Amino acid sequence: MTLTKHLLGAAATLALTSGMALADPAIIYDLGGKFDKSFNESAFNGATLWAKETGGTFKELEMQSEAQREQALRRLAESGANPVVMTGFAFGDVLNQVAPDFPDTKFAIIDMVVDQPNVKSVVFSEHEGSYLVGLLAGMASKTGTVGFVGGMDIPLIRKFGCGYAQGVVAANPAAKVILNMTGTTPAAWNDPVKGGELAKSQKAQGADVIYAAAGSTGLGVLQAAADEGILSIGVDANQNYLHPGQVLTSMLKRVDVAVYSAFMEGADMTPGINVLGLANEGVGYALDENNAALITPEMKAAVDAAAAKIKSGELVVHDYMSDDTCPAATF
Repeated sequence: MTLTKHLLGAAATLALTSGMALADPAIIYDLGGKFDKSFNESAFNGATLWAKETGGTFKELEMQSEAQREQALRRLAESGANPVVMTGFAFGDVLNQVAPDFPDTKFAIIDMVVDQPNVKSVVFSEHEGSYLVGLLAGMASKTGTVGFVGGMDIPLIRKFGCGYAQGVVAANPAAKVILNMTGTTPAAWNDPVKGGELAKSQKAQGADVIYAAAGSTGLGVLQAAADEGILSIGVDANQNYLHPGQVLTSMLKRVDVAVYSAFMEGADMTPGINVLGLANEGVGYALDENNAALITPEMKAAVDAAAAKIKSGELVVHDYMSDDTCPAATF
């Protein structure tokens, strides 16, 4: 049976130095919690799949505060964990400081580029997947108004929102897209009450489809949308099951694949930048028994055609992080 080490705080982190196999990989989840049913949970699923397939064990730590980042990385590296994988852009600065002190340890960071010889940086083409769910939102909307609720107001989340807006107006050039962010601090990832309030506000403005890219905050968006009788769109993991028949689709961001691949590579992990987009199935949209009745054959044909054009390069979705403008909407 797989033994997963649950490390929940600084004191537990200190215990890593005794009794652990030197080759164990490790994962640190960002704020929002391991079981956020989104970004962090997808990472956990990738680690769990690796353990199930290989019979190996891994170390894990849930972030409790910003102050833990550096200590967590250093303690895991000192314990012999290799590789050490972390979820979230906020580890970037700390990893830049820590990685040079452990040249024999491989690190992988998701959602940020860190230029160090022992670091793999995994980034995603979220704008491509968001375009696809935006296309579906534009076709599904009856009011011509749709919404987007982001978590922390950072360029990465604006990248989601901008790609989504482009998809919406591709389906309906006259559509209105309401874009809101939850906050400007990491607390914005874990505020489902605020997410629900924003969803209700957008519904009051006419939105009948709302896309959430906000970690645990998004759970409040999905719940409020269901309560208000409108559609929502999940993010990162397939969240269709949370409110069957009321979640139009989910934008899949394969964080699980990124973690699984890093663990499989182990100490031989190749450093550098790895981009996961539509072309290599790093992003996409979810279609299953929970939302099949919401996606008409015409909608599926349109979104699959758009995906094919993006993969071939015929259709280029604007990347907010390359050019901080959003042609289809205003933040």
